[in-house]
Amino acid sequence: MNHHTDSPSPWIARFAPLIAQHGRVLDLAAGRGRHARFLASRGMHVVAVDRDADALVHLADLANVDSRVADLEAAPWPFGDLRFDAIVVVHYLHRPLFASLLDALADDGVLLYDTFAIGNERFGRPSNPAFLLGKNELLERVAARLEVVAFEQGRIDDDAGSRVVQRIAAVGRGRSWPSLLLPAC
Repeated sequence: MNHHTDSPSPWIARFAPLIAQHGRVLDLAAGRGRHARFLASRGMHVVAVDRDADALVHLADLANVDSRVADLEAAPWPFGDLRFDAIVVVHYLHRPLFASLLDALADDGVLLYDTFAIGNERFGRPSNPAFLLGKNELLERVAARLEVVAFEQGRIDDDAGSRVVQRIAAVGRGRSWPSLLLPAC
């Protein structure tokens, strides 16, 4: 299966309206920047971080995007006390980052996460259990700190092939629920 595309994840596109207009967004493990591009085009300021400097070159000179090369697995959290209005993670899992990730989210911020889960090994990469979420794992990791707007897990079959995923859209408890506008399906 080819994970390289310029289109944003449908999950990220669907829930991007939850992010504050002109908000500061962290695109974690941004790769070539498909989500950074998408979110910047919506007027958000995006910090795109990845360990692959060659991939981040594709974001050079893009308005509203700051690229940062950092190895999130071998070095300390590179953002200190900086807080973000939203954090977007797609096709990436490094469990030791969860605490730092949640600490970096503003009280009313949005977490959009879309990655692979156990069962994906039947369809290709990733197949290493270290990179696959267990049943309900993403939900369990964030539910104590955030309000879950939507959660999905299971097999997807589409033009990109078959895969097993987990996805979550969650907001900080500082978010006023009556003002929460849910995007249409």
